[in-house]
Amino acid sequence: MTTTPPEPPGQPDATPEGAAGAATVGRDPLEIAADVVDDVSRELDPAELAAMDHLDQPRRVLFVHAHPDDESIGSGATMARYADSGATVVLLTATRGELGEVIPPDLAHLDPDALAEHRTHELATAMEALGVGEHRFLTRPDGSGYRDSGMVWLEPGRAAAGDDVDPRALAAADPEEVAARIAEVVREVRPQVVVTYEPGGGYGHPDHVRVHEATTRALVLAAGDHRDGSVPWQVAKVYEIVQPEGPVRAALQAFVDAGAEGAGAADGPLPSVVVPDAQVTTAVDGTEQLPAKIAALRAHATQISLDLDADPPAMRLSNGVPQPIWPVEHYRLVHGVVSGPFDDDGRETDLFAGIAPTS
Repeated sequence: MTTTPPEPPGQPDATPEGAAGAATVGRDPLEIAADVVDDVSRELDPAELAAMDHLDQPRRVLFVHAHPDDESIGSGATMARYADSGATVVLLTATRGELGEVIPPDLAHLDPDALAEHRTHELATAMEALGVGEHRFLTRPDGSGYRDSGMVWLEPGRAAAGDDVDPRALAAADPEEVAARIAEVVREVRPQVVVTYEPGGGYGHPDHVRVHEATTRALVLAAGDHRDGSVPWQVAKVYEIVQPEGPVRAALQAFVDAGAEGAGAADGPLPSVVVPDAQVTTAVDGTEQLPAKIAALRAHATQISLDLDADPPAMRLSNGVPQPIWPVEHYRLVHGVVSGPFDDDGRETDLFAGIAPTS
């Protein structure tokens, strides 16, 4: 039997790998590690590199909204607060708002496509005001966008789908497809926290309702195995945007007492975003970020008018009903564990409370 004698100790291997190993002798370990990272980076596609960049930031939150302006109305101060703190704040917007009801008369001539372009610019301005650097629109598998489904007002503060919905609209799309597209974003961003609407979509808009349903389903898909081999991601905490009934009715009564036009009755029906006080689990104080929120609201001039001299300061949508501009934004935790610190009402004050920094 013939055997091959071992090579003498310290003899470098003749293979390219051995040559590479020999080249590391005497080098700074940090320099070697940097070379390894560069080599790996060259092998990854842009999406994988973006995911690695996200993991460099231990706190990541994804806000999922239906149209440009929704993010500033419901969560603008929160987005600005976490952007100020250095967290990765990502906004996913499902449509470009082609069918939004335009308030300024001088912009009423905009057709749906022109309005979509105008609102896209408004959104970019609002994101700059909030300090949020990462925004994307939801797209179909073919790369095209979902269109605004439109709505009709049933009464002040309560909307519903109209009779004629464009087949390209979000509300007409396959719900599972929409959920799968959102799940792809979740797997890429890998947020510990996701924020979206409550089941009623805030006030009944069909796109808001679809976003709630699709996001809920997307989080299940994102956490499961995928045939494409992408890595599952489990979100630690999921929040719905809500408002506590007590302060809302108090604000409405203040508008009534001040004779505000369109205020209605303070004891009347309220939209679905308003919930009993006891259901509100979380209050994020964005008082320091209120100027940024107001600037973002002002950017959405096609959809929002402001009355900053009112007490409390108010905004109005196309239905003309005054809504208070809250410096503190409220949420209902629907997945995860409520954790301290808590405010005087027993509500947690940080969306990331109880989450250990993870990659």
